[in-house]
Amino acid sequence: MKYFSLIVLFTFLSCGNKEDILLPKANTTIVKNVDDLSPIYIFFRTKEKDTLAEVNRKNSIISTNWILNIDKRLSLRIVIPEIMKLQDKKRTEKAHKNEKAQNYYSYADTIGKNLAFISFTNVYYKLGKPKFGVIIFFTKSNEILVDNLAVKRKKLKEYLNKLPSDETNKYFFCFDKDLSFGVTFRIKFSFKV
Repeated sequence: MKYFSLIVLFTFLSCGNKEDILLPKANTTIVKNVDDLSPIYIFFRTKEKDTLAEVNRKNSIISTNWILNIDKRLSLRIVIPEIMKLQDKKRTEKAHKNEKAQNYYSYADTIGKNLAFISFTNVYYKLGKPKFGVIIFFTKSNEILVDNLAVKRKKLKEYLNKLPSDETNKYFFCFDKDLSFGVTFRIKFSFKV
């Protein structure tokens, strides 16, 4: 009975922290299943008037597929540096590297009513303005600027296809640092470029 009471006490103390993450939503499934995975959580926290991203890295096993579960309320200013640190850790690891392991964002598929994933393994985030290429900037006021010219969302693909070039254009998608992760996720699915 003494051991049973001790087990119940440890179970009670260890199960007290239920964490919630509000995932972004999309109406399509890109990837439905991922095997051999390590879930990583980036929680939305507030401390007085500040918003913080708290990263739970306990499960970040380099040789597995990483699933990043990011709260959609976090601003890019807060979450992108954390994502960059995680990607750098995985890219620079040599000892246990698995070339086939991918990085995925998780999101809620509203049509299929399931958890879905989208790979971002080959996405390289940079802070600051690009020095060359075609810059597509998504503002906080819901405008799209292509090289500082406003372009309507419905006309963006057509506009980009008509840009003159002697060689293949290099496109940089830039987002206002105060946009939330959820808004930028919706932008990704609102049109196909």
